[in-house]
Amino acid sequence: KLVEGGFHTVEAVAFTPKKTLLNVKGISEAKADKIIAAAASLVPMGFCTATEVSKQREDLIKITTGSTEVDNILGGGIETGSLVEIFGEFRTGKTQLCHTLAVTCQLPLASGGGEGKCLYIDTEGTFRPERLVAIAERFGLPGEDVLDNVAYARAYNVDHQTQLLVQATALMADSRFALLIVDSATALYRTDYSGRGELSARQMHLARFLRTLLRVADEFGCAVVICNQVVAQVDGAAMFTSDPKKPIGGHIIAHASTTRLYLRKGRGDQRVLKIYDSPSLPEAEAVFQIATGGIQDPDD
Repeated sequence: KLVEGGFHTVEAVAFTPKKTLLNVKGISEAKADKIIAAAASLVPMGFCTATEVSKQREDLIKITTGSTEVDNILGGGIETGSLVEIFGEFRTGKTQLCHTLAVTCQLPLASGGGEGKCLYIDTEGTFRPERLVAIAERFGLPGEDVLDNVAYARAYNVDHQTQLLVQATALMADSRFALLIVDSATALYRTDYSGRGELSARQMHLARFLRTLLRVADEFGCAVVICNQVVAQVDGAAMFTSDPKKPIGGHIIAHASTTRLYLRKGRGDQRVLKIYDSPSLPEAEAVFQIATGGIQDPDD
């Protein structure tokens, strides 16, 4: 019953509020209490010392972005177990960065990879397998194997997007996935909910979706990367800022993301990645270039 309800691990049950369990067909209140108590006894959910937390954090893997400069400011790359948001205008390299990560997460740990598969949820129809093959060539990986290790799904509306996440947890319970990509997490929310009247419903749905993503990152120890679009600021404050664009999704996305990365255009085919917000990294910028082999350091 629990598996049908989308719970594939003990952690999934332990991290879930009771009222969500009660929504699963055939689970009464008494049964829900029993299940929660059993899960809590198996998953350590109490206090522990900062030393233990520090040791746990040492086990986290960093997945390389393909650019040494970007990796340096990120402290080694994209951190597993966290939710990383990438936002920027169109043509700033968001999807290209996702494609590169989909390949680098399959590299061995010694080469800055995650030794795992990748799950790709696409809402804009911008996924291109041939790009993965070109990037795989650069890293010396066989193209066919790389494509076999990427599980892809196209989402058509916000409910479908959430449903795919339930299917994703089923796949993750079966084999080792190092990365989950949602490109873009907010595109469908902009079209499925329109106007100010539906704003609170949109934000609540988005908050639930992000909460599930965070749970997946925590439960399976994989990195979760989401792309976000930007909106032009049209208020008075926009006149005084050099770059009057802000990510959509408001405070809900801001609070859910562990690290926020802002991409903008540089000179020619160069792009600039800025650490917009992070609990451990200082604000910094790095320049990278988009090439046939994905994201790389600029030539000059």
